[in-house]
Amino acid sequence: MSDTTPAPQVWPTLRARDARALIRFLADAFGFEETAVIPGEGGHVEHAQLSWPEGGIMLGSVRDGKEDHWPLQPGTFGAYVVTDRPDELYARATAAGAEITEELTVTDYGSRGFGARDPEGNRWSFGTYRGEPRTR
Repeated sequence: MSDTTPAPQVWPTLRARDARALIRFLADAFGFEETAVIPGEGGHVEHAQLSWPEGGIMLGSVRDGKEDHWPLQPGTFGAYVVTDRPDELYARATAAGAEITEELTVTDYGSRGFGARDPEGNRWSFGTYRGEPRTR
């Protein structure tokens, strides 16, 4: 790991029917950065890493049968992503054609954010809430 690579604490992972299209959508609509894409056989994406300022996600093409050692189904993923710029991100997502599932709002606990669904059906929630401080 280099000095510029953040030390991830959690790497959410998902599968896609069209991984390359999902990678483009996540970059265009939400601002993830394509860090690595490792091609597999038959046009599949064996592994992809998309970066976010303080972590990232990993994804790959869905596979049929016993060769899939991570048998997640497309459209079953959901994530909450922290952002300091929810209004800018909302504008970017809507301009890219993201399906907005929850309009920009402020929650009763003070988070400003919105919800969206990607073309594979996965649910994304973006907001300013960073969680409660640890007690230890």
